[in-house]
Amino acid sequence: VQLQASGGGLVQAGDSLRLSCAASGRSSWTIIFMGWFRQAPGKDREFVGRISWSGGRTWYDDSVKGRFIISRDGAKNTAYLQMNNLEAEDTAIYYCAADTGGLGYEMVSDRAYEYWGQGTLVTVSS
Repeated sequence: VQLQASGGGLVQAGDSLRLSCAASGRSSWTIIFMGWFRQAPGKDREFVGRISWSGGRTWYDDSVKGRFIISRDGAKNTAYLQMNNLEAEDTAIYYCAADTGGLGYEMVSDRAYEYWGQGTLVTVSS
């Protein structure tokens, strides 16, 4: 499974931005969940949210709940992270990651995800 994340950039506080994560490869049909993580400068990587690939159910970290929305387009094999009302604290490299169910860790753990995109930088100026 290959994941290609895109859509990052420099925005101002209060703006919106949408990230995309395109999945490809012969094993992409095995994706069960697509997660989004972020890593701010000097901090550990943290869970943002995830979506079930078939049913579209979503989960979010409390820090983004109500501001971020995760969706997916099955026909395009692409997940999206719509980020609204961005804050300076949202500045980070954002990663998408695919869980095919083989590792058994909790969804908030990055160890639950076997495949990772390259990351896309989001910078929010205050």
